[in-house]
Amino acid sequence: MLRSLYSGISGLRSHQTMLDVTGNNIANVNTTAFKASAVQFQDTLSQLKQGAGGPQEQVGGTNPAQVGLGVQVAGIATNFSQGSAQSTGRATDMAISGDGFFVTQLAGETLYSRAGAFDFDAEGRLVSPDGAIVQGWNGANGQINEGGPVGNITLPLQAMIPAKATGGVTMVGNLPADAAAGSAIVRDVKVYDALGAARTLSVTFARTTTGWTASGTDAVGTGSTALTLDAEGVLTATGPFIVNDVKVNLTALTGQAGLSTATISSQDGSTAGSLQSFTLGKDGTLVGLFSNGSQTAIARIALATFTNPSGLEKSGSSAYRATFNSGQAALGAPGDGGLGSLSGGTLEMSNVDLSQEFTNLIVAQRGFQANARIITTSDEVLQELTNLKR
Repeated sequence: MLRSLYSGISGLRSHQTMLDVTGNNIANVNTTAFKASAVQFQDTLSQLKQGAGGPQEQVGGTNPAQVGLGVQVAGIATNFSQGSAQSTGRATDMAISGDGFFVTQLAGETLYSRAGAFDFDAEGRLVSPDGAIVQGWNGANGQINEGGPVGNITLPLQAMIPAKATGGVTMVGNLPADAAAGSAIVRDVKVYDALGAARTLSVTFARTTTGWTASGTDAVGTGSTALTLDAEGVLTATGPFIVNDVKVNLTALTGQAGLSTATISSQDGSTAGSLQSFTLGKDGTLVGLFSNGSQTAIARIALATFTNPSGLEKSGSSAYRATFNSGQAALGAPGDGGLGSLSGGTLEMSNVDLSQEFTNLIVAQRGFQANARIITTSDEVLQELTNLKR
């Protein structure tokens, strides 16, 4: 039989594979974080018709004469280039900017994905649409141990922050140096005990001939100290200012003329708080926002990188599994060791280039047609041969 028949058949098969791959790319043009694939062709074995001849004194060398036996698919490569970011506004949607894969667990198997369309299930676990549980490091008392083993990212829906007694109050601003002796400035601040019960601490500044007298009182006790004023407007406390175990920091106060801007900038106590919402940082940290205004690190998402990402095997649902040729996964936090950063409220779009895919579709179609013509032409030649015997 003619070798061209089998060459044509191999061409049909190879270009059919190219059509399949191109069709799959186009079908996933709107799939979150989908990575397009491309077919790579290579020729098959060639039949040697005449070997190479070395040059001699009177005769020149000759080249080998070979007839190719067709084409085959050498491989299907995945393009892991970055897709565009699409804003969704959902706090649980995450996109990786740079290298890396989310680590998930599904039915005991570790999978890797670029698709960050996550949500929380009934148990507060961060999961993908197919139920794979996102892996990372959960926090304890606001501390996250990134060196430990990864586990299921869980949002503590019933989490509470205990009340914290006020230990310090900080004042800033200016006490007017030109205030009349005997005048007073009063500032109030809400402070808390160890159970979160609030009380009002009232701080009074009374002008003296040498500076100010600071006194404080609340529902439990009192305290006072003197402030001396020098020629450059620097106020210096003669001793600590403590009211019922609450230390009032006056070091940021100044004593210039014409300005009465003294105010209480902060106090470090709080009531008990329950979890209200969360935000995602670029380093993958989930920060819980509590009803008392506190912010605490809840967990940190882990990312994985591979020596050879093209060696990953697609497992469906926009996920990949490691293979012998991908290498072992190296885990780390977003932004560390060459890993990309995370962006909350966005998703990575497919990196399929429709203009390229439709061009590939035309190339594959024409290649298929050309190989079909090889078969029909070879058939006509065979028909002529069979017609020699009538």
